[in-house]
This record gives sequence, C-alpha cells and structure tokens, in this order.
Amino acid sequence: MSAISLRLPNSIHDRARLLSKRDRVSINQFVATAVAEKISAMETEDYLATRARRSSREKFEAALSQVPDREPDEHDRF
Repeated sequence: MSAISLRLPNSIHDRARLLSKRDRVSINQFVATAVAEKISAMETEDYLATRARRSSREKFEAALSQVPDREPDEHDRF
C-alpha cells in the first residue's frame, strides 16, 4: 500500500469527513473508494467505446431480425 499527500478544498474535505462518518468508514477508506469508483467509471467508458467501434448497423439489423414480431406480454405494457 502506498501513501499520497492530497490537498482538498475545505468544503470538499468537510463533506468527505461528514459522509465517511455517515458511511461508518475512515476518511482514508472513503477517499480510496471514491477513487476506485472513478477509475471504474472511466475504464467502463473506455470499454464501451472500444465495443462501439467494433459494432455495425448490419450486425444490429441482423440480430434484430431474429426477434419475433409480436405484441408485448401483458406485464410489459404500460
């Protein structure tokens, strides 16, 4: 495990302290989790962008043509 020195505006530090107490975790754990969530979001965006580049309208249309043309089930209606 490594340590970093982090400067935060007082308002963000105050909110992080308050929310970490509410979540019953240390502020260090709270910040580590927040960073992990941000990393996950950015890597998910990269993954989806990569998948989108491999897609094609033709493949979509081919998959969609496999779906039967029928009315939705009762529980799927508005």
